[in-house]
Amino acid sequence: MSSSTKFQPEGWLCDTPENAAAFTSLATLQEACVQGRVLEARAIICDSAHNLIVDCGCVRGIIPKNECAIGIEDGTTREIAIISRVNKPVCFTITEFRRGSDNNTYALLSRRAVQKRCIETYVNRLEPGDIIDARVTHLEPFGCFVDIGCGVASLIPIDAISVSRIAHPSDRFRTGQDIRAVVKSIDSYGRISLSHKELWGTWEENAALFHSGETVAGIVRSVEEYGIFVELTPNLAGLAEPREGVAPGQQASVYIKNLIRDKMKVKLIIVDSFDAQYPLSAPPYFITGDHIDRWRYSPEGCGKVIETVFPPPDQAG
Repeated sequence: MSSSTKFQPEGWLCDTPENAAAFTSLATLQEACVQGRVLEARAIICDSAHNLIVDCGCVRGIIPKNECAIGIEDGTTREIAIISRVNKPVCFTITEFRRGSDNNTYALLSRRAVQKRCIETYVNRLEPGDIIDARVTHLEPFGCFVDIGCGVASLIPIDAISVSRIAHPSDRFRTGQDIRAVVKSIDSYGRISLSHKELWGTWEENAALFHSGETVAGIVRSVEEYGIFVELTPNLAGLAEPREGVAPGQQASVYIKNLIRDKMKVKLIIVDSFDAQYPLSAPPYFITGDHIDRWRYSPEGCGKVIETVFPPPDQAG
């Protein structure tokens, strides 16, 4: 990643001691205002004019509608982006203090200014292949929306979440979950497309977790005439022989007949399948650094090549 100030997804700053200390008194808030510090606190109300009221401890904080997010003023961001922040942490800088008609002091805040700073000094300096922190904000059938810093949104398309195919992003993630993601591309408008599957490892790295002759846990992902695809890990699925009464989404216990490296195949036999809802538990990432240039899922010598190549910055658009 190129050198830049790193901004975190909203909610990461809220419970830090440094952030909490800013809300202890009017004096500490005034100091944060002078310093231009980025703070976080919980939005408690969206009023009828779509201003956000923020719990700033000793004073009331107000984010005027047009300061709630980039794009609100020109209509490119919908007002649901304001309403949906109620009861959640929001980032902001304090722009000024005023005295209201009730003679109480309140703080005027700007979330838009923080997002602008985040885009200019962090997001715009990201490069394809950079691995960044993200927080899942909402899930749609076509992909997973994440906050990559200060409420700035990006999308992980469903086919980029994992190698093993899923019916819906909720098969992998839950709202509010902290994940890592890879910058896949950046278009001419500066919009960032993300990927995630690379972090869950290659075929060989996943296959090394299993051995022929073992009976292991799996999830049924699809049922076809010629067989049943069962996922062993997010980046490894195998094909089992047809069996009556098996449905997608079921849990399964499967016997591993064979792991065929040169064809990237796992042959399975379903011992049992059943309906159960187990908590989502994401396996550890195989890639823990901050950047990759190329990722090859296929083993060397395999006839089918599955890989991701991240273009250098001058070719990313």
